[in-house]
Amino acid sequence: MKKYFNNIVVKNYISFLVPLFIIEVLFRILEGMPIFDWAVLRIFISSNILSLFVSILTSFMKEKIGNIFSGIVLFIIAIYTTLQAGFQNFLGVYISLGTSSQLGAVKEYIGDYFSSFNPLFWTIFIPFVLYLIYKIFIENKIFRIEKNKFQKRINRKIAGIFTVVLFLLAGIYNITLFASFMQNDLQLESTKYLFKKPDNPNISVNQFGTSVFGLLDVKTTLFKNTEEELILFDDQIKDQEITDNSRIIDDTAWKNLADNTTNSTYKTLNSYFMNRTITDKNEYTGMFEGKNVIIIMMESVGNMIVNREYYPTFYKLYSEGFSFSNNYSPRNSCATGNNEMSGMISLFSIYRTCTANKYQHNKYDESIFGLFNNAGYTTSSFHDYTEAYYYRSTIHKNMGSGAYYGVQDLKIPYNWVYEEWPSDVLLMERAMEHIDTTKPFMAWMTTVTSHQPYYVSSEFGDKYLSMFKDTNYSMGTKRYLSKLVEFDHALARLLELLEEKGILDDTVLVLFGDHYPYGLHDSDVVSVLPDALERNNIEKTPFVIYNSGMEGKNFKEYTSYINIVPTIANLFNLNYDPRLYIGEDILNPEYATSYKNRVIFADGSWETSIGSYNATTGKMTYFGDEQYTNDEIIAYNKEINNMIKMSNLAITSNYFEYLSDGLKKYYLDTLNPTTNEEENTSTEQ
Repeated sequence: MKKYFNNIVVKNYISFLVPLFIIEVLFRILEGMPIFDWAVLRIFISSNILSLFVSILTSFMKEKIGNIFSGIVLFIIAIYTTLQAGFQNFLGVYISLGTSSQLGAVKEYIGDYFSSFNPLFWTIFIPFVLYLIYKIFIENKIFRIEKNKFQKRINRKIAGIFTVVLFLLAGIYNITLFASFMQNDLQLESTKYLFKKPDNPNISVNQFGTSVFGLLDVKTTLFKNTEEELILFDDQIKDQEITDNSRIIDDTAWKNLADNTTNSTYKTLNSYFMNRTITDKNEYTGMFEGKNVIIIMMESVGNMIVNREYYPTFYKLYSEGFSFSNNYSPRNSCATGNNEMSGMISLFSIYRTCTANKYQHNKYDESIFGLFNNAGYTTSSFHDYTEAYYYRSTIHKNMGSGAYYGVQDLKIPYNWVYEEWPSDVLLMERAMEHIDTTKPFMAWMTTVTSHQPYYVSSEFGDKYLSMFKDTNYSMGTKRYLSKLVEFDHALARLLELLEEKGILDDTVLVLFGDHYPYGLHDSDVVSVLPDALERNNIEKTPFVIYNSGMEGKNFKEYTSYINIVPTIANLFNLNYDPRLYIGEDILNPEYATSYKNRVIFADGSWETSIGSYNATTGKMTYFGDEQYTNDEIIAYNKEINNMIKMSNLAITSNYFEYLSDGLKKYYLDTLNPTTNEEENTSTEQ
């Protein structure tokens, strides 16, 4: 027996397996994932498979080369796992190759990333360091491998046995993907599906570990898998119950398009969207009809800005307008660009992809711009930085913006140095110069002054530090708060300009944060907002709808940027089809009392007033005595999973351009049947 154990193949297998599995276990502990879970057994099996593969491969190498190769592989796994823990802590997501397009643009973030790094994450390297110590100083003293023909035959024999075991373990691993006892009924996505297509990195990492997720990420990036595991839904269009508040929508054209569509993806999407509920009008319908609107996506503005002393202008808008105390802006891959996109079209972006950039050529006539265009408004959009991160000049144009103005178009001075960002005061001034205020207008502004970093000196980070000299906040926190002061001055300047032009009363301001300031350490956020780390509170951002003539009201409903389009469309009484938006009109009284009163996070987690569901672990946490049944949670998850999948499928297939073109063609053919017949005859000839 000793001759088999004292064998280079066996040695390499055991010495690789032990640190590999410990790395995976340490990662789970640091990430708060359960250790006594069936997923750990699956990870242990995969660790054995990887270790067997490496030991078989190195058996064909010289011992020293094999050890170097094994060490390099283990180092890559250790560094990848450590960086994943750091990215989850910094961005709230696990990074995948789907966001690799942003690597060049975000290289300046490295300092902020490492400044937020939890020192405990480096413990993931301990198994690798111990592996090196063992290989260099210990192994050869314990095991002496005789280099002779007999030993080579043993190596080949063991390698052959290991190959058989490897395939057996691969078969067992495959069984774990669908064996009932290995599944969590409350898991948002099936484990078997995630192995084929790891769309949800959080659940995938939990179920497979970082090593296998990394391999799956590479595989699905190189070899596209278009298979979708869709939740079945009723194929019959539901009859609408007509009341005085009903939106009457003629589906003749859409049904005609659907009946004549052969593309399976479009057929699926037609069926899904046509079956969604047409929400009724309500007491807020048309509240701002005919008024102008300026939508401001506030860069890195979290709830710290809700402060009368430091930010009087924002507080005025917050207290005198509609404010939503349970509004969230969940982080995801490329959070600013993706959340801006969701705010414009009310679809969930694709979790592991810089969706706005990758699908920049998609067209959306149903976007917030399209709706106001159809209502006769002039539309435009503005941002006080370059296209170094997001291709807004293309994206906004295809969203329907009548004109897009970047920092160069606005002639705003800017600096290529990452620490320095332009002033939002100039954004407001220059943008208003380009808006024709003699006609109804809709404008979208994306600010930038309050962008990270906060732990280095910068113009606006230092400009108002004296306001916070008597606080106990860290310097990084003070610099962030200082940047918010400049943004508050920008809001004050915007109100002045609207007043000067005599259109303040006729203009509605809509403000929401793209995400909380994740460039700040959690401890610094807590120093200002003590309950920030409770529940999902850290993801909360302000959402405000303001007009000088309205009465202020605070809403407790759970909401996010996904609900902006239908809510605004109803307030302005725009001609829109509620079914085409994943979000809801949150001012609809039925929203507050329905199961839709919830916030959905990027990985499919969700929260209501009753409890919070964690998609990564598949667990519920309740806030009180009231609880959901497992059947209710499963039903929630099926619906949410389908909402995310249908959003993603609509984006990847450019569905809304197909829908718009199809409906336009139908109406043209209906209005000009003779012309159409002549064209068909000409084509046939």
